[in-house]
Amino acid sequence: MQVFAIIEVASRQFKVSPGDIICIPRRAHEKEVSLDRVLLVSSGKDINVGNPYLKGAKVICDVIGDVRGEKKISYKFKRRTGYHRKTGHREDLTKVKVKEIVALAEKK
Repeated sequence: MQVFAIIEVASRQFKVSPGDIICIPRRAHEKEVSLDRVLLVSSGKDINVGNPYLKGAKVICDVIGDVRGEKKISYKFKRRTGYHRKTGHREDLTKVKVKEIVALAEKK
């Protein structure tokens, strides 16, 4: 059975396992990031669910580098007036690799 965790970063949820690579919103330049908003941890046979977060649980990640997200297009249009505006936006992201999942058992 596989060890995995469900974490929350900037109001987005990710299911991660050791060795996974994810893109999170831009962080300060560090070599290692510790994400402590862990919603669920599965260690193969045991599942710990937080209310809403697990106390003492964290996911430790190595920073790979900074990247830019895909371009999102916003188009404003009003009919019969000749008004139209097209703008684009690319989000700054940090690519991280999950190194380990630390889960302290929570008493129920």
